[in-house]
Amino acid sequence: MTTATDTAKTTQSRRRGQRSPLASVGLHAGLVIASVVAVFPVLWVLLTSLKPAKYATTTDFFRKTTFENYTNLLRDTPFLTWFGNSLLIAGLTTVVGVFVAATTGYAVSRFRFPGKRGLMWTLLITQMFPVAVLIVPIYNIMASIGLLNRAAGLVITYLTIAVPFCAWMMKGFFDTIPAEIDESGQVDGLTPFGTFWRLILPLAKPGIAVTAFYSFITAWGEVAYASAFMVGDENLTLAGGLQKFVNQYGAQWGTMTAASVLIAIPAALVFLFAQRHLVTGMSAGAVKG
Repeated sequence: MTTATDTAKTTQSRRRGQRSPLASVGLHAGLVIASVVAVFPVLWVLLTSLKPAKYATTTDFFRKTTFENYTNLLRDTPFLTWFGNSLLIAGLTTVVGVFVAATTGYAVSRFRFPGKRGLMWTLLITQMFPVAVLIVPIYNIMASIGLLNRAAGLVITYLTIAVPFCAWMMKGFFDTIPAEIDESGQVDGLTPFGTFWRLILPLAKPGIAVTAFYSFITAWGEVAYASAFMVGDENLTLAGGLQKFVNQYGAQWGTMTAASVLIAIPAALVFLFAQRHLVTGMSAGAVKG
C-alpha cells in the first residue's frame, strides 16, 4: 500500500531530476513555437528573394524559382559598391574598436592614474544618449573638420558607439585575469605594453571575440548615421543604399530581399567565427565592472 511518505519521496525525486509528461510536452511545444517565430521571417525573406518580382507580395513561393532578383541587384544597381563601402567601414571599426577598447579596458583594470574615475564615468554616460540626440552635433563636428561624406568620419562615429561599451566589457574581463601574470611579466623584463601584448591579450580571446562581434555589427547594421552622413551612390553604405529601393510609388521587394540575404552573409560568418567565445566572453565581462 502506497503511503504518504512514499508519495512525497516520488514527488521530490521528480522535482529534482525529472519533468512530468505534461511539462515535457509543454516545454517542447514552446521550443517549437519559438523556433518557428525566429526562423519564419528569415525563411520568408529568402523565399521571396527567389520568386519573380511580380509575385514578391504573394504567398505563392514555389510557382517558379529564379535568381533574377540577384542578377538584377548585382548587374543594375551599385550594390557591390555599397557592399564594399560597408565592408571597409565595418572592418576598420572592428580593428580600431578592438584595439582601443582592449587597451582602455586593460589600463582601467590594472593601473591607477589621474582622471581614472572620470574616464570610467565618461564611458558609462556616453552610452546613455540616444542616436537621435547625437546626430546633429556629430554632423556639425564632422562637417567642421572635413570628414563629412567620408569613410573615416563614419568610422569615428561608430567608434563613439562601440568603444565605450566594449571598454567596459574588456575591463570586467581583465579583472578576472590574475594580476600575478602581470607581475611575472615584469619579473621577466617585459614592459607594461609587452606584458599586455604577450601575456594578457592571448588570455583575453573570449572578450576580444565579443568586442569584435559587437563592433562589426554596430557598423554593419547601423542606419541613422550612415543615412545622414553619406550621400552619393559611390559613398553610400548598404544601410543608405537599400533606401534607394523604396520610393513614394512603391518598393522593389524582390531586389530588396535579395540584398537582405547577401547582407546577412558577412554578419553570419563573423558570428560563426566568434560564437564559441561569445558566451564565455560576455559572462566573464559581466562578473566585475
